[in-house]
Amino acid sequence: MDGSGSPRKREAGPSALLTPPMSSSSRGPGAGARRRRTRCRRCRACVRTECGDCHFCRDMKKFGGPGRMKQSCLLRQCTAPVLPHTAVCLLCGEAGKEDTVEGEEEKFGLSLMECTICNEIVHPGCLKMGKAEGVINAEIPNCWECPRCTQEGRTSKKPKPPLASAEGPAVPSPSPQREKLERFKRMCQLLERVPDTSSSSSDSDSDSDSSGTSLSEDEAPSEARNGRRPARGSSGEKENRGGRRAVRPGSGGPLLSWPLGPAPPPRPPQLERHVVRPPPRSPEPDTLPLAAGSDHPLPRAAWLRVFQHLGPRDLCICMRVCRTWSRWCYDKRLWPRMDLSRRKSLTPPMLSGVVRRQPRALDLSWTGVSKKQLMWLLNRLQGLQELVLSGCSWLSVSALGSAPLPALRLLDLRWIEDVKDSQLRELLLPPTDTKPGQTESRGRLQGVAELRLAGLELTDASLRLLLRHAPQLSALDLSHCAHVGDPSVHLLTAPTSPLRETLVHLNLAGCHRLTDHCLPLFRRCPRLRRLDLRSCRQLSPEACARLAAAGPPGPFRCPEEKLLLKDS
Repeated sequence: MDGSGSPRKREAGPSALLTPPMSSSSRGPGAGARRRRTRCRRCRACVRTECGDCHFCRDMKKFGGPGRMKQSCLLRQCTAPVLPHTAVCLLCGEAGKEDTVEGEEEKFGLSLMECTICNEIVHPGCLKMGKAEGVINAEIPNCWECPRCTQEGRTSKKPKPPLASAEGPAVPSPSPQREKLERFKRMCQLLERVPDTSSSSSDSDSDSDSSGTSLSEDEAPSEARNGRRPARGSSGEKENRGGRRAVRPGSGGPLLSWPLGPAPPPRPPQLERHVVRPPPRSPEPDTLPLAAGSDHPLPRAAWLRVFQHLGPRDLCICMRVCRTWSRWCYDKRLWPRMDLSRRKSLTPPMLSGVVRRQPRALDLSWTGVSKKQLMWLLNRLQGLQELVLSGCSWLSVSALGSAPLPALRLLDLRWIEDVKDSQLRELLLPPTDTKPGQTESRGRLQGVAELRLAGLELTDASLRLLLRHAPQLSALDLSHCAHVGDPSVHLLTAPTSPLRETLVHLNLAGCHRLTDHCLPLFRRCPRLRRLDLRSCRQLSPEACARLAAAGPPGPFRCPEEKLLLKDS
């Protein structure tokens, strides 16, 4: 304590760092519980964004993870956490009031300080300890060793004997918090490709060791404790395990003496590992056994024809009757379509049930399915023909870019938010990781016959990719696409467009950029049977009536205004 009566500041050292709280048995009376600190929101780690690559970021839901760890990014761990805004002084019960004064000593007297030993949060001005001395931690804000703990000589852990060196005074061992902080700083420097000062110091130490300077017996353990171990092959030294002495060839005698302690136990022999696969499933029984010991007269094929008239709820009830019915009700002919729409989350048993039933149509619209779950499903549903993903996030839908869908005929991607041309390009272009020798590069939507893209931000560049990599479309839904206009209709009906001869159903409802000039272009599509132009503001009913009267090869009928239908 100086002449002014305020606690003196001391540079951050091993004794002034934040130490873990003591157990309840080692604390004195009146010791408080340690408060959880919050972000300072000012350091370099707090103001940066998530990296998206560490295991904490991959667990976040925003990056497609399950969101179970509830941890922040490794690069966003605050290096100077502060006390929460609910912290108050233990003596006066008031919060920190350092903003109300100007002087440094007055600010320090009215600020809240947390003791690293007893965890008490007090105002330094509220303490009346006479000539007692407090030690301030310079690395963590509002942290010190209070005067009472310093006067009583209490510490957070039992003191270890200092390591005596032959060349200098005793060097105390660093605290675990100090080592953790140093490891975190080194990790950040490696990620940012900034050279670390500790590495240069260790290099200089290794150079000095290789130049011929010998270390004493007490100095060697301190280097081993700090993480620096002598390289066995770099300096040409050999370790005599029997006498635990390191000898340099050609030096004529021992160079270093290392008390390495007991040798580690030998590792157990590694056994050969073999993949253990479950036994194949036994064939399903063809008859239903009865309690009397005989079989039911109806065979399995007859029972399946009866089950085909039941809905999903009734089939689930039948599966609870007996084990034979449970196995029969898993037949994929009984589950042509499965609807899991508008569910907040999909559990692993639900996904396993979908794969076991092998449906031809799967509805996952407006669900919280993740990218990992969708990729797991698509890789196991090779016979899937219809997939509905309307209302899902693009982060989940991007799993279509890496999943093979050879039998897909209908794909519904309506009202997916934040879909740009680059993401549609990733979905439409053929995969880049083709097998060696494969010359044919087919797009992922080559066999799709019906595509629903309502509500997306489609541009003419995306339409060109669509015409090139989805040439077999017979039904196309572009309703409520804000960027679709007359040039888009010209691309769809151009002589080089493959959809000109295949398009049967076209939905352009809600496209406000369409005008009457694009209506004659629809006469180029001879197989067009349904044209929906409802809610198009710039299209006049008279122009639509003229198109219906003339039409492609035959006239259309108009059951509603701007809805053109043709009987097949």
